Amino acid sequence: MDSNMLAGTVLPGYLAVILSVLMVTLVVVVVAGNALVIMAFIVDKTLRNQSNYFFLNLAISDFLVGAFCIPAYIPYNLTGRWMLGKGLCKVWLVMDYLLCTASVFNIVLISYDRFLSVTRAVKYRAQRNMTRQAVLKMVAVWVLAFLLYGPAILFWETIVGESIVPAHECYAEFYFTWYFLLCASTFEFFTPFVSVAFFNLSIYLNIHRRNKSGGTCADDEPKVQRISKKHKDGGGWSVFFVKTRKVSSSEPTAISAVIEDDDVLSPSFSDDPNTSQVFTQREKFSPNRKNSRLFQHTASCMAPGRRTQGSRLSRDKKIAKSLAIIVCIFGICWAPYTLLMIIRAACSGTCVPNYWYEITFWLLWLNSAINPFLYPLCHSSFRRAFSKILCPKRQSVQPQIEAQSC
Repeated sequence: MDSNMLAGTVLPGYLAVILSVLMVTLVVVVVAGNALVIMAFIVDKTLRNQSNYFFLNLAISDFLVGAFCIPAYIPYNLTGRWMLGKGLCKVWLVMDYLLCTASVFNIVLISYDRFLSVTRAVKYRAQRNMTRQAVLKMVAVWVLAFLLYGPAILFWETIVGESIVPAHECYAEFYFTWYFLLCASTFEFFTPFVSVAFFNLSIYLNIHRRNKSGGTCADDEPKVQRISKKHKDGGGWSVFFVKTRKVSSSEPTAISAVIEDDDVLSPSFSDDPNTSQVFTQREKFSPNRKNSRLFQHTASCMAPGRRTQGSRLSRDKKIAKSLAIIVCIFGICWAPYTLLMIIRAACSGTCVPNYWYEITFWLLWLNSAINPFLYPLCHSSFRRAFSKILCPKRQSVQPQIEAQSC
């Protein structure tokens, strides 16, 4: 994504300092946040499954935005002059358009993956460890992202026969070609936005139907049976035989929100989603200790009808809120730029003040800073991996506790 700067414009000293601090801060947040996601994926092998490969792909595209695109643009933004030459201008434009578009396509891919995990749960779990399919989808994202703008950036000038970009400025040759921008924006923003909204709405409606028909213990959820219980002087071992699906790093945030109660019973030691696991609880087992969390969870699964309507409504609201945030942030970061870009091209840049375009332009890069917090950092398995990286001593002392998915 480029910006048509006012050539030769020199900003006041205080404004240049403020903008410099804000831009450097954004670079640090984008690079640090996405680097943490990449490091977690490298350090923690349990994260390496289909769903999390898509998080990795998103983190790579956003990391490169912060590591290359924004730093190269900062001097241009402050001085109003591109001083790196026309060749590097082309490279920067290709990378910027490629990375921003790849980030959008990765968001669509993550939403689609969540959609499948909720609406096609059985088939999804059977295929989620197929790394080859995940890699092919990741490669497809980059290829499609490049094809959308790359050839036009590289060859537009050759096809048209002349360049419209003044010396010491850097923006694409199709910058004022509204019909091209409209067509490209349909694939870069409008279609992805509708897709993300559709997938997340479908996720919510599916979860709402599940909660309405019996909560988390319906058909596809864990079935708990107490198979043995020993008593000795009022105390002993309580053994539960649990046939449960795997609740692990492969669970997208949306489905984790549905089954967050199951984290009590499902430490996910097995890779087989149908593996039967035995959980033991050593405690004083007496009639007066019916408030055991494990016992309560089992009782609630045996009698899902006892779950109150209020708790289901609360869960629905929480899920709806998190999914709505995903869609809204995507729309807020991309819609203003996309619309202004088309309007600006249609009126040859005379009807949109430059500062408004600049604001919407930076919103795109702000999205790369938000994504790590909105996707991987909102996932309990990634948070555990981050804890291992940032607080290794604390992790070695404290037992591992399943964090609640947000």
